Amino acid sequence: MSSPLLLENVWLQQQKFEDAERLYQQLKAGTTTAGAVNKTENKCSLAGEIAQVRQDIQSALTKPPPKGPAATGGAGDGAVLKRLEALEKENKELRKKVNIPVRTIWGWQDEETKALKEKRLAEYAAKKSKKPALIAKSSIVLDVKPWDDETDMGELEQRVRSIEQDGLVWGSSKLAEVGYGIKKLVIMCVVEDDKVSIDDLSEKITSENEDLCQSVDVAAFNKI
Repeated sequence: MSSPLLLENVWLQQQKFEDAERLYQQLKAGTTTAGAVNKTENKCSLAGEIAQVRQDIQSALTKPPPKGPAATGGAGDGAVLKRLEALEKENKELRKKVNIPVRTIWGWQDEETKALKEKRLAEYAAKKSKKPALIAKSSIVLDVKPWDDETDMGELEQRVRSIEQDGLVWGSSKLAEVGYGIKKLVIMCVVEDDKVSIDDLSEKITSENEDLCQSVDVAAFNKI
């Protein structure tokens, strides 16, 4: 079967004729030399061949596939298809071998450099996420006041310290004069803000020691 390109109504040699006409006019007008004409003819010949190959490929791609026995194609179709397959294979191999640079906010980088930077950023983010979160704590001074001057302040302090809770640590304490011979218990504690409520702690001290404790006040409150 003959090549399907023979059936196309196109002028594949148009470029060559136009270039020849232009060179003839230039040579006639004396604006070029014979040596330049030879070089130009070589270039035109190469350009014409390239144009013809492009036209062949374009025609083969745009032409609908034949039906019936002719679907197998002729020698021309087979040559074009083989050429396309070879070009596709060559393109894939070049993509594997060539490291094409890409534009980033840090400038031009190839794929290898970009991958390395992304890996280091991911490692930094993972390392940062593993750091323990900062625990908010507060240092508090409580004034625990008795009913009268006959209250056993030693026993009251023991009861206060016996209160245990996650996030609560008791500190130093002392007795301070209130008046009329009455002394109050001044005790320090450190609490984790998310685990211990000062209002609940004060209420617990008062409710569990009603016979000894009259009230509990917050004398000082500082964030650590």
